[in-house]
Amino acid sequence: MKHIIITVNSKFKKSKIDSRIYSSFVEHMGRVVYTGIYEPNHPTADKDGFRQDVLEKVKELGITMVRYPGGNFVSNYDWKDGVGPKEERPKRLELAWRAVETNEVGINEFMRWAKKAGVEPICAVNLGTKGIENAASFLEYCNMPAGTMYSDMRVKHGVSEPYKVKLWCLGNEMDGDWQIGHKTADEYGRLAEETAKAMKLIDENIELVVCGSAKSDMPTYPEWEATVLEHVYENVDYLALHQYYGGQEMGTADFLAQSVDLDCYIDTVSGVCDYIKAKKRSEKTMYISVDEWGVWAPEGKVAHPEIEEKPWQIAPHLSEQVYTMEDSLLFASMLMSFVRHSDRVKVACQSLLTNISATIMTEKGGEVWVQPVFYPFSYMSKYARGTVMEEVYEGPSYDCSIAKNVPYVDTVTVYNEELGEIAIFVVNRAEETVSVSEELQGFVLEEIAEQLYMTSGNRKDTNLENHDKIKPYEINNAEIAGDNLNFEIEPLSWNMIRVKVKNKN
Repeated sequence: MKHIIITVNSKFKKSKIDSRIYSSFVEHMGRVVYTGIYEPNHPTADKDGFRQDVLEKVKELGITMVRYPGGNFVSNYDWKDGVGPKEERPKRLELAWRAVETNEVGINEFMRWAKKAGVEPICAVNLGTKGIENAASFLEYCNMPAGTMYSDMRVKHGVSEPYKVKLWCLGNEMDGDWQIGHKTADEYGRLAEETAKAMKLIDENIELVVCGSAKSDMPTYPEWEATVLEHVYENVDYLALHQYYGGQEMGTADFLAQSVDLDCYIDTVSGVCDYIKAKKRSEKTMYISVDEWGVWAPEGKVAHPEIEEKPWQIAPHLSEQVYTMEDSLLFASMLMSFVRHSDRVKVACQSLLTNISATIMTEKGGEVWVQPVFYPFSYMSKYARGTVMEEVYEGPSYDCSIAKNVPYVDTVTVYNEELGEIAIFVVNRAEETVSVSEELQGFVLEEIAEQLYMTSGNRKDTNLENHDKIKPYEINNAEIAGDNLNFEIEPLSWNMIRVKVKNKN
């Protein structure tokens, strides 16, 4: 049996976790909005047409913010199409996903949904086919008190008080040649800079996210980040990082090692930010918003062949990936990476909330169910709060095509001082049981509050047919021995252990 030793000392704290790491993403794509969060004829629909069964799952998931309305969608979207009387709203050709957008749901409907869900909004502006004026008017509509053209338009639409949206994204994946309005780094950097200046003149309290690379294998990465930041560094607050991982066909060891690639991606982007900071002699630290992330393997160059075979549908089924137990392990490790890097990563939006690469799945007119990835997110959102602790890892590792010296066990330890509790999250990448000993120096270990694990007999098992097939179960094999917490973890499993502690210091 492999044995892992983790050492943590109460004096070596890494960073406070920003609750916005537990955010999600709603895009006008496929069934994310229509029959996802919104379905007026559904048996559970409220007076605004929102599915209450989905709202319950959203609250259980524990998300803090939701990015809207895109995504690739936003690069050919005019926010004005989605406001005012619904019967007067235009039906538009939606170019990103080659669908018809009815505009039944727009900014005011989304804001009502966000309030019901108990989440804060993140809004994205169109810097693909639109630009400064459209972004500025969108912000004015949302954030200004009555008395101006667009704020009065909002009042006319039945919303007297401004939304005061804090976080805004300056476009989406503008480095990608698939993006409507794709630009070079210099073209985008100049536009983003001028848009940022205009938006902060309207509301100096907002925070802005500028587009980084769409993924780490883009040919322009990391020059894109450096060039864009040269233009915008002093007027934006976050650099966007997007990352999706597929590659299930590589085999489990390689597939799960991709979270190590994510660690390197975050470190490299942080380094680029610090390079520009030094070059500009700035006192400002640029933080990271991972405003799209997930486990997703789209087919070819399009999200789903149906886009090519049957274009211009309304809310078509596309890319409704069904997650396996194996997928949920990489998903959990990705979220753990953001927590580990919480000194730089302040926002992370799991993509997407419903039906497409989603935690929550819906049937039109029918039930709602959750994928295995739902559980690591919901438990980390609830219990990975407080301070990330530095860890020293001792134990076996493996080499693969993705990286060398990949630890068999992926861990993150979080100290919640308010609750007097340490939460340890563990992914076992090994195909055998592993014993773990975590030494918590400087803490008095009082009792084990909860121990959970999630695995399945077949790594390719899903919740598609039996919606409860994969879910966490309680286990009681952890033991306290002085400063040590000793436990065993099942092969290819996700684990959480919460321990009540006192700090000796």
